[in-house]
Amino acid sequence: MFKNKNTDRKAGYKGKIDFENLPEHIAIIMDGNGRWAKKRFLPRTAGHREGVKRVMDTVEECGNLGIKHLTLYAFSTENWSRPKDEIDYLMRLLVEFLKSKLQEIHDNNVKLNVLGDLSRFDTKINSEINDAIELTRDNTKLILNIALNYGGRSEIVRATKLLWEKIRNNEINIDEINEESFKEFLYTKNQPDPDIVIRTSGEKRLSNFMNYQIAYSEFFFLDVNWPEFHSNNLHKVIYEYQQRNRRFGGI
Repeated sequence: MFKNKNTDRKAGYKGKIDFENLPEHIAIIMDGNGRWAKKRFLPRTAGHREGVKRVMDTVEECGNLGIKHLTLYAFSTENWSRPKDEIDYLMRLLVEFLKSKLQEIHDNNVKLNVLGDLSRFDTKINSEINDAIELTRDNTKLILNIALNYGGRSEIVRATKLLWEKIRNNEINIDEINEESFKEFLYTKNQPDPDIVIRTSGEKRLSNFMNYQIAYSEFFFLDVNWPEFHSNNLHKVIYEYQQRNRRFGGI
């Protein structure tokens, strides 16, 4: 188990959480690294590096709380439009993260999964990612989905193409297709849809994130930048989520 910095379940919002009614899946749009750095007159790269620290803190706390699925939006299909030097730095940071944190992730029974099209990444990055996935494939405590070169629309297009191949090869009957069976062609197949979607930085938009899966998610837009996101923010979101009445279209 991760070393828990705060084992007191009675402290703050953590003490208000109903541990018998936890969300299964939390998804986070990690936004605001650049804003955090700008406020401190630092380069954007400093914000990205600080943001990586929050990744491990959040994985650790979700594991300690008993959350089973955590999805982190790390790099979108639109992020390739950023300056090349920033993209190169983000790629180096990804490799550094995998090399330095993979064993800790594995030792704590966390399964690493990647959502997105990896074909655009170079051989070194793909090798690191594939090694991480293979090492942790049988872990069961927490599934950590990292969205890389991910876009919600492109995921739906990809799923449609995969489904069409099955139909064309007579492997599936078109009458068997429904909303649930379509999920089997998404990157998140066999995982529950997110119960909670968190976006940091104060921005109130979804930025092409998990368009299919978040139809009934509860949204939380936080006025903190990602490097400022800590366990108390997570606890408050979970507590407030538990106070909501999820009707799923009913009364």
